[in-house]
Amino acid sequence: MFVLNSRLVLIAGFGGLLLLMAFAEIDGVNALRQIETSNDAMRRDFVLRTRLLEKIRDDVYVSGTFVRDYLLEPEAGRAEGHRYSLVETRADMDSSLAQYRKLVDSQEERPFQVLTGGLASYWKMLEPVFQWTPEQRRRDGYAFLRDEVFPRRMAMIGIADQIRAINESQMNAGKAKVEATFSRYRQRMAATLGLTIGLGLLLAVFSIQEILRAETETARHLHEISHARAELKQLSARLVKAQEDERRSISRELHDEVGQALTGVLVEMANLSTLIRGGAAGEALADKAAEIKREVENSIGVVRNMALLLRPSMLDDLGLVPALEWQAREVSKRTGLRVRIVAEGVSEHLPEEHKTCVYRVVQETLHNVVQHAAARTALVTVRQEPDRLLLAIEDDGKGFTPQRTKGMGILGMEERVGHLGGTLSIESEPGQGTELRVTLPLS
Repeated sequence: MFVLNSRLVLIAGFGGLLLLMAFAEIDGVNALRQIETSNDAMRRDFVLRTRLLEKIRDDVYVSGTFVRDYLLEPEAGRAEGHRYSLVETRADMDSSLAQYRKLVDSQEERPFQVLTGGLASYWKMLEPVFQWTPEQRRRDGYAFLRDEVFPRRMAMIGIADQIRAINESQMNAGKAKVEATFSRYRQRMAATLGLTIGLGLLLAVFSIQEILRAETETARHLHEISHARAELKQLSARLVKAQEDERRSISRELHDEVGQALTGVLVEMANLSTLIRGGAAGEALADKAAEIKREVENSIGVVRNMALLLRPSMLDDLGLVPALEWQAREVSKRTGLRVRIVAEGVSEHLPEEHKTCVYRVVQETLHNVVQHAAARTALVTVRQEPDRLLLAIEDDGKGFTPQRTKGMGILGMEERVGHLGGTLSIESEPGQGTELRVTLPLS
């Protein structure tokens, strides 16, 4: 579960980091495009305004020159040419004014109205001049230029310069706006980069911790595997020894019990043969035959007990609970230990491996209780649930320390239970008795 959570954290962290980087890149591209667009639009607007103002200013200045040439020209034809040039200049100026009127904003509205009003007054002032005779132009031309044309021309140029100054201030304001936009973008980019770097550092620290934890886990697992291999080697050796001990025990039982019983039968059969050859009475023969029968029955009982200890037939014929009850009676009969069996809902159709496992665990545990616990009573509880089989064995013996004492029998039981995917636990303290619990899963 922890590995899964770590994996999710790493995926979410690196995904968030990639999203932050993508956001920073997209935001940077958009901000730069916005700055570039704003800067280009501002530059184009400034260039167009400046060009139109310069054109109007030049036309005003040139118009004064044409008026001067017209008033001071003595020849009528050439004067008419200057007048025609003046008309063209006015038309050009009106066109520039019409274009600039579309670009006027709130700050330029008032100066532009003054400029257009002054220009209209300027051209209206010039209209009577074009009706003058050559004599009037020579007589009053210079004074008209000095008192009317040149002052008005300079005033119009001054107004145009004011508008240009406003235009330049707007250009500077636009630059300040672009700089503010760039500053906001820089701050946003710094925050995004800081967050990205912080998240990257956190992910790096977390990844390093995970790597170190994985290395520690791997080292621990390697140590456990090495320890398990060593225990397996010891267990294998102990299993071989246990197998040899079991064979020796069976051999001794066969030799001491069955062999001696059969030897006794042979001796009694020889005695019976001697009696028959000696012509003994029927009563003596019957007694000898009965004695031989008892010897054979004892031998059969010994063989049956040995077979039941190796694999009780009732486990296959009658089921788990009767086999456990027979085992409890045999242990009580041999040792005096009072063993009670409690079965709750145990089915007769348990898997063969489960029945054998429970039987052997109970057999080994009762053997340990008899050999080491010095107990008076033992309780064996078997309970079947829908998905598992539960076994508990309790005694009132002297107890022990499970962490320090683990013999061959306990290892064998753990192997049996673990082979079926179950768990085995032992709870005991010196002087407090012992409780063994087994849980076997049922498919």
